[in-house]
Amino acid sequence: MTTAPTHSDTATDPGKVELHARNVVFDLSGAPLHWIPNHPMSSNMISVLNLLLPEGERWFVETFNEALPMIKDDALAADIRGFVGQEAMHAEVHDRAVKDWMLDQGVDPTAYLQQMEWIFRRVLGPRENRSAKQKQKDLIERLWLIAAIEHYTALLGDFALNCSWAEKGGHPGMVDMFTWHGAEEVEHRAVAHEAAAYFADSPLRRARSMSLALPFLAWLLLRGFRFINSQDPSVSHLSPLAKSKLAVTSYFRDSRQGVFPKISGLAVATLSYFKPGFTPTDIGDTAQAVAFLATSPGARRAA
Repeated sequence: MTTAPTHSDTATDPGKVELHARNVVFDLSGAPLHWIPNHPMSSNMISVLNLLLPEGERWFVETFNEALPMIKDDALAADIRGFVGQEAMHAEVHDRAVKDWMLDQGVDPTAYLQQMEWIFRRVLGPRENRSAKQKQKDLIERLWLIAAIEHYTALLGDFALNCSWAEKGGHPGMVDMFTWHGAEEVEHRAVAHEAAAYFADSPLRRARSMSLALPFLAWLLLRGFRFINSQDPSVSHLSPLAKSKLAVTSYFRDSRQGVFPKISGLAVATLSYFKPGFTPTDIGDTAQAVAFLATSPGARRAA
């Protein structure tokens, strides 16, 4: 089983990395719903990403394609094209996971997917019948919201590269898929921030975008978690109170064992977003991400 290299294994800085989409094929055959053995709650919470990410990633792609013609910085434009290619592949991979795996586990995702489509296409999509100035303002607001969301995807990507899923016997295909995605989030972690700052940067914009991104992501994840649990036969029969108690006790155990991120760590990292001189490259290790991507079975299988 391929495991992610640790920070100490990847001390060599690779320098500027050219971003590009990678063809990948992940073998999820035989993966149970609780793909991390003895960790059902963490398995279900992480699996929510298969439902949440495709529409979110497509919204990223649409927004950055809208911004790209306005960017005259050639290096930034090249990074955005690479970012867009990677995000489009992320959406495709998680769509496949839903169709090829989640449905086989007895989870019907239709209702949740319809909600995500409505949120990202109707609520957060571009506004028509507005003046050019209003459209520009709306675009900048969306770019900053994406930059704030990418702060968390980078944090979760760094977690995936250093977690204990493989050591706990996680299904190799699922571990590889989520770690591959996390590694690319670390690899392109600065692009959304730099693109938003290219148009307009201020502490107020950062604060406003983060004040929206944090509760928005938490709500979507918890909603998806409840949705999967409602169709998971191991917990669907429990009362809401019993489910809540199980989730809380599982969180404390799993976070101590490196299976699930610590909320305290995410809170500290949220505050770092407002630190003077903050840069997304403070999160994670590019060398570690690139090293994993070079050895990912899913990437090698498609090469």
